[in-house]
Amino acid sequence: MMRLPARLTAQLAKARIARIFKSAAVYSLIHCVDPAEILHPGSAAPVSRERMQRLVETSSPVIWIGGSEPLVHPGIGHFVRAIGQNDRFVFLETNGVLLRRRIHEFQPLPGLFLVVRLDELQGPESELALEGLRAARLSGFFTVIHSVVRENRGLAGLGAIRSFILRNDLDGWLMTAESADQAVVHKAAEARRFIPGLFWRQFSKQIEQAILAGTKRRAVTGIPPADESDAGTKEANVKVA
Repeated sequence: MMRLPARLTAQLAKARIARIFKSAAVYSLIHCVDPAEILHPGSAAPVSRERMQRLVETSSPVIWIGGSEPLVHPGIGHFVRAIGQNDRFVFLETNGVLLRRRIHEFQPLPGLFLVVRLDELQGPESELALEGLRAARLSGFFTVIHSVVRENRGLAGLGAIRSFILRNDLDGWLMTAESADQAVVHKAAEARRFIPGLFWRQFSKQIEQAILAGTKRRAVTGIPPADESDAGTKEANVKVA
């Protein structure tokens, strides 16, 4: 399992230093975005220009694309390339079910990591996710597994996932808490002992904080529907690649 790329480690360190002297909001390490906030398939304005511009202008070195399943959006490949070409590290999180079918729509950029949510190795969806991982690996992509620690689920399956990662030489493993409940957060912190690399254990904690903050923000503000009535004035039918 690889260490985090040196350039990413350097940018994260730089962002941490900047947070000491500036506001954390401006110099956040990780910017989380739900593709449903920007890509609106089937609407008259399938790309939110306002939110896309805000995303491109963010100073965060890491863009985490997750929340709703990104591979259901027809334009996700163009979207990822547009962000990745702006010298950012992009972590695209998917359940992996459609990954093998749509892997050809992506390019293995140096800063692109394909992240597959996987809590266990058994089951129909897990099989499709594993097939997607293999296809991504063979296509030259950085591949990462993201395991979500839940309050009502044990940790027994994590040992099998660890063995799978080491056996198949995947690039990383992230582990985060399902919710901000302190018992679940503590459980996730304990579970990270399964992750072989110190860098990925530390990065997991940073990703967890960003995801939970993003979940809280969406719970407060909500995600606008794809066919919102003022789309014609706020959005335009633009290409993102």
